[in-house]
Amino acid sequence: MAAAPRPRASGVLLHVTSLPAAYGVGDMGSAAREFVDFLHAAGQRWWQILPLNPTATVMGNSPYSSPSLFAGNPLLISPEALAAEGWLRLADLGGLPGPAPAAGGRADFAAAQAHREALLGLAFERARPRLAAHEGFARFVAAHGPAWLDDYACFTVLKARQGGAPWNAWPEPLRRRDPAALAALRRDAAPELDAVRFAQYLFFSQWAALRRHCAARGVGIIGDLPFYPCLDSADVWAHPGCFRLDADLQPTVVAGVPPDYFSADGQLWGNPVYDWQAQAADGYSWWLSRLGHNLAWADLVRLDHFRALAAYWAVPPGAATAREGRWEPGPGEGFLRAARARFPGLPLLAEDLGLITDDVLALRDAFGLPGMRVLQFGLGPDAPDSANALHNHSRASVVYTGTHDNNTTRGWFDDELGPGGRAALADYLGRLPEADEAAWTLIRLALLSPAHLAVIPAQDLLGLGSGARMNTPSVPAGNWAWRLGARDLTPALAQKLRHLCRLYGRT
Repeated sequence: MAAAPRPRASGVLLHVTSLPAAYGVGDMGSAAREFVDFLHAAGQRWWQILPLNPTATVMGNSPYSSPSLFAGNPLLISPEALAAEGWLRLADLGGLPGPAPAAGGRADFAAAQAHREALLGLAFERARPRLAAHEGFARFVAAHGPAWLDDYACFTVLKARQGGAPWNAWPEPLRRRDPAALAALRRDAAPELDAVRFAQYLFFSQWAALRRHCAARGVGIIGDLPFYPCLDSADVWAHPGCFRLDADLQPTVVAGVPPDYFSADGQLWGNPVYDWQAQAADGYSWWLSRLGHNLAWADLVRLDHFRALAAYWAVPPGAATAREGRWEPGPGEGFLRAARARFPGLPLLAEDLGLITDDVLALRDAFGLPGMRVLQFGLGPDAPDSANALHNHSRASVVYTGTHDNNTTRGWFDDELGPGGRAALADYLGRLPEADEAAWTLIRLALLSPAHLAVIPAQDLLGLGSGARMNTPSVPAGNWAWRLGARDLTPALAQKLRHLCRLYGRT
């Protein structure tokens, strides 16, 4: 099916944690609304974010490694909004040590988590006497409880009671979800379970308010749907039959990707992979429920690791590297037909980077899904043949200077391009840009691309170097912490970006 014509537009990639809020990490408060106002002033119609799910320090604070694919991250709850909404008093908020918000700095996930847990605990204790009569909370629990919220609350409370142990190391009745054991938990831990539900209610309420502000400014959200859950997650604990687990609830194979641009040994993620035969037997109900959940969070959803729908890399448990894996067939057209029947128009963006074969492209194109084009990948010695090269972009695609997994464009130019790459870049462009021109040279190329949508990382708008990189794949520590400074996004910058977007027909 051919993709319907799409208007040319552009947007900015910035995760919520990278906003310059005052409490350790970016959140859904005033800094988020100010960023949306900047996008509106700059003629941008899209804000692309990373996954909104809970993160954990033991998982490197990655938004792609979460104990739940359905829950919202409590770190993103705005303390100032809690006070404005009457759940807390301004005097309760306190502060965190570290750089002033105007300086940007780096996210302090550990301090922010301790701060949020204390505030949310206080807010719950104050709200608890009136929660039973609170209509908004009751509606939220009724809407989300059966689908995921009750399981997530039980998982969170049990994990705390088990000293943080993974669910497949819990006592047998709990790991097997014995009905009597779960009934006893719901009876004996009712306040703890309600505290988890309440935090999720606050998250969803604040996100809905931010979405309304986006809509008022004409800005859509591009969300991000991680392909696999973590093994130690509420998702796998509650739905083990959706995954390839053995009789002892251990993975029979784990996920990863073969050697690629980012890693000579491939990437060994370790997530459990799906039992697609079992999923197909019930019409992909679990997958469609999470897809619908993410489409309620965003206007367009980036489907991470799209290529796994055609074929996925399955690695034996205990393998030293991802090199030991093999390709196995994914659900392909059967899943996407079911998704299109449930969600007409299928508002998905296919993350089709990495080792992409003809079957992946055929699957993407059969359902009219735009793919991704990354200019950093298309401006080297292989440019004439690269799908990422500007002259090979199609209208039905989304162009980036780089993604959250790439270096910043200035960092790429300074630290990765090398003499051969610089010569190829100069040959392709007709001249070699100066280092301080590199980011805006690629921004201009992205905006003039035939691709219907161009997305620019905020770091490139500021011309920042490698120190502002968001993530380095296969490097477990030091990622996800870059933050914007409160005064970085100026009216002059908005005017500059708006001018180029108007010049290239994106406003």
